[in-house]
Amino acid sequence: MYPAVRKLFFTDCRCAGDPSKNYEELFAKLDTNKDGKVDVSELRAGMAAMGIQTGKRAAQKIISSGDKDKDDGLDFSEFTKYLKEHEKKLRLTFKSLDKNNDGKIDYMEIKQSLADLGMDISKEDAKKILESIDVDGTMSVDWNEWREHFLFNPATSLQEIIRYWKHSTVLDIGDSLTIPDEFTEEEKTTGMWWKQLMAGAMAGAVSRTGTAPLDRMKVFMQVHASKSNKISLVGGFKQMLKEGGVTSLWRGNGINVLKIAPETAIKFMAYERYKKLLASEPGKIQTHERFMAGSLAGATAQTAIYPMEVMKTRLTLRKTGQYSGMFDCAKKILKKEGVKAFYKGYVPNIIGIIPYAGIDLAVYESLKNIWLSKYAKDTANPGVLVLLGCGTISSTCGQLASYPLALIRTRMQAQASLEGSEQLPMGRMVKKILEKEGFFGLYRGILPNFMKVIPAVSISYVVYENMRSGLGLQK
Repeated sequence: MYPAVRKLFFTDCRCAGDPSKNYEELFAKLDTNKDGKVDVSELRAGMAAMGIQTGKRAAQKIISSGDKDKDDGLDFSEFTKYLKEHEKKLRLTFKSLDKNNDGKIDYMEIKQSLADLGMDISKEDAKKILESIDVDGTMSVDWNEWREHFLFNPATSLQEIIRYWKHSTVLDIGDSLTIPDEFTEEEKTTGMWWKQLMAGAMAGAVSRTGTAPLDRMKVFMQVHASKSNKISLVGGFKQMLKEGGVTSLWRGNGINVLKIAPETAIKFMAYERYKKLLASEPGKIQTHERFMAGSLAGATAQTAIYPMEVMKTRLTLRKTGQYSGMFDCAKKILKKEGVKAFYKGYVPNIIGIIPYAGIDLAVYESLKNIWLSKYAKDTANPGVLVLLGCGTISSTCGQLASYPLALIRTRMQAQASLEGSEQLPMGRMVKKILEKEGFFGLYRGILPNFMKVIPAVSISYVVYENMRSGLGLQK
C-alpha cells in the first residue's frame, strides 16, 4: 500500500538491521527543507508522497504528541522517540488482536476483538477491514503489515479505531437518552474511563450553554404554541427579550448543565451492571443486549435525576422574579404541589427512551455498515466527518420518533405553573392535542430543536477534542 515506506523502513527491519539508520533515512526524506526538523506541512506532504492516506488532522496530532520543546516541529531525537513509543503501543495492540498467538491476525480475530468491545460486525465487514491493512493479499496481517499501516496514524490501539464506530459522549444534543459510552478493561484499569466521561461532560456543558437560547425557545413553543397562538422563532425571541432581557435566553441552563455529571455517572455505572446481567456470554454483548442495557441504564439515571428535569422546565419557563434560583424553585414546588410534582411527565419520559435509543442505535449501525461496505477498501478508519455525520443523522432520527413524548412530558412538567391550566394525565393530554391541533400539534417546537443539533454537535466535538488532549488522552 505504501511502497516508499515499506522499501525504506520495513525491509531492513525484517532483517536485524539498525533501526536508527532507518529512522535517519525516513527523517531525511521527510525533512525537505533540510532545517533539521519535520513540521506539519512537511509531514503531510511526505505522507501524501508515500501514498499514506490519513485524516486531515493526523499530521498535526503526530507533531503535537512528539513535539516536547513546542517549536512546532520534530527534530531527529523527537522524531525517533515518537516512532519508538508509537511502535510499542502498536505492538501491544497487535498482540491483543492475535488471539491464537501465531504472529498473524485473520478476519475472525478482528471480528472477535470487535465483539469483545460490544460491536458486532459481519464476516464480510471484518474481511474488508482486514483487506484495508493486508498488503500481500494473504488474508492475514503480520506484524510488519500492521506496523506499516498504522505507523503514521495517530490512532494507536484498536480501541481508539473502534471508538470511531461507536456513539461517543461527544455527541451531546441536550437529550440524554442515548446508549452510554463503553470502555475497555484496559481503560477501566488505567482510570482513562473517568477522563473520557469528564471530557464528555465538559463538552456537553459548553455545548448546552452555547445552544441554550434555542433550547429555551423549544420548551417555550412546546408549552405555549398552539393553532390560535402561533409563535414564530423571531416573535418568540422578541417576547423573551422584552420580558427578561438578553440573560433571560439562558434561563434553566444552570440546572441543565448541573444534571450532566450525576446523570452521566449513574448511567455509566448502571450500564456496566445491566451489561453483566443481560450478556448471554460473559464479556461479550450483542447489539440487542446493548440496546436493552442502555435503555435500562437511561431509565435508572432518569429516575434518579428526574426532579432536576422538572425544575429545568419550570426555571426555563419562569417569568422575571418568579424564582430567585433553583433552591427557591424546589422549595416553592414542594410547598405548593408536594413531592409528586417532581415526577410529573415521568411516564412519557421513560417511554421516550425506547424509541429514541432504539432508532438512534439502529440507524447508527446501518450507516456504519453502509460506510464499511462501500469505502472500507482504502481504510478502516472512517474519520471525523463520517463519525459526526452518522451520529447527527441517527440522533435526529431518534428525536423525530420520540419528540411527541418529549412534548407531552414538558407540558405535564409545566402544567401547575400555568395559570388556569387543567391537570391532565398523559392519555387525555395526547387526545386533547390531537383533537385541537391535529397530529402536527405533537411536533410544536421541533424547528428550534433541529436548529440546535449541528451547532451542539460541532461545539461538543471541538471541546471534547481539546479536553481529551488536555487530559492526556491521545486519539
